[in-house]
Order: sequence, then structure tokens, then C-alpha cells
Amino acid sequence: MTTKTSNSIFGTFEKEVLPEKITDRLLTLIKERQLSPGDRLPPERELATMMGVGRPSLREALRALAIMNIIEIRPGSGAYVTALEPKRLIEHLDFIFSLDDSTFLQLFAARQILEVGIVALAAQHITDEEIFALEQCVSESMEAANDPEVFLQADIKLHKMITDAARNPILARFMESLNQLGLASRRRTADLPGVIPQSLEDHRAIVAALKAHDPELASQRMRYHLNHVERKLKQLIPASEATI
Repeated sequence: MTTKTSNSIFGTFEKEVLPEKITDRLLTLIKERQLSPGDRLPPERELATMMGVGRPSLREALRALAIMNIIEIRPGSGAYVTALEPKRLIEHLDFIFSLDDSTFLQLFAARQILEVGIVALAAQHITDEEIFALEQCVSESMEAANDPEVFLQADIKLHKMITDAARNPILARFMESLNQLGLASRRRTADLPGVIPQSLEDHRAIVAALKAHDPELASQRMRYHLNHVERKLKQLIPASEATI
């Protein structure tokens, strides 16, 4: 763990700089690897002097980064760059998505791009043991058809198992983030009439395509599944807000 003290990397700003500009600069330093996970920032007074900014503006910027789990402020010790774990970085975004239904449609667009491709890869690589586990998961989903929350967990489990079967760690990381963001949308749609029965039918069809090791059919059935849920979601959203 190191402390960053060089004036040059932080830069200077006008005295009345907006806290957003300070935040942007610190984020840039992290993205450029000039600040790394575990690094301790200079003390507040020293950092404010380095950047040529007021301490209130700096303090506001650091608070914003702390809310995003990018900076951890430890009383009596200072501000540190966190481990920057994806799950922690996006944990508040599910709440933000829950405030605006129209953003769920953008999420579904992202899911269609990723999951339709992922299921095609899974069809090529999936093992008999994984197919059996998926069939068991579908059975669990059927038993939970009258309990939206339990069904939600089975639904997440099934999609994760399909992602794991694709054998692509990078896509798995993307899907982990999308699944975190998608919790709010899944809870909204699971309560809608007809969603759970249709999802059960879709899941069975997807697993059957995977069992046949047919990438094109698996992609088609995943696309149908996501389209079914998306259409239900659109019923909640005024047409003026539904543009992706």
C-alpha cells in the first residue's frame, strides 16, 4: 500500500472548480493506473493544496467517490482507493434502475446482445452434467411458480449456469454486472401476469436447444425469451419513455 504525493499527477484547478471536475480527475488517475487499489491519497489539506482547490470541494468529490465504492474513507487514517471489485462498484445502480422503468429497456438491449451470443457458445461447450443441472433448475423453477422471489433466484441461477457453460470468463464478468443491475427489473416483471408461466416454457425450450447442442436454435430461443419479458415490461412504461 502506497501513498501518492506527487503534485504532477493530480494537476491543479481554478479555486471555484466544481467537485465533478475533481472527481473526474481522480477517476482518470485510477483508469490510467496512476492510482492503484489500496493506494492511500495524500491527506485532505495536502491534496487540496496540490490540486489548487478548496477543501469543501475536495471533500464533496471524495464523498461522491466513496458512495460509488471507489474511495474508502477511513476515519483517522485517510482516503484509500478500494479494491475496485465490480460487484461493489455497481451495488447502488440496482436502486437507480428501480427509480426509472425506462432504463430497464436499455438493460434488455444489453442482455440481448450478450446472452444470445453466450447461449450459442454454451450449446457448443456444455457437458451432460451441466445439462442435467439445468434440467434440475427448471424443475426447481416449476415448483416455485407461485413464489415470485424464489422463482427469481432460480431464474438467476439458470442464466448463470448457461453463462458458465459458455467457457468465457470475460463474458461471465459482463453478465455478473448485468445480473446485479437486473435484479430490480426481474422483480418488477416476475409479478406481472403471465410472466412466470411464459418464462418456464422459454427456459424449457432453451435447455432443450442446449441439450441438442444447436447454437442457432439456442440463440433463437434465448432471444424469444428476452423479447417475451421485454414486451411485458413495456406495458409498465409510458410510450414517451420507452424509446431505447
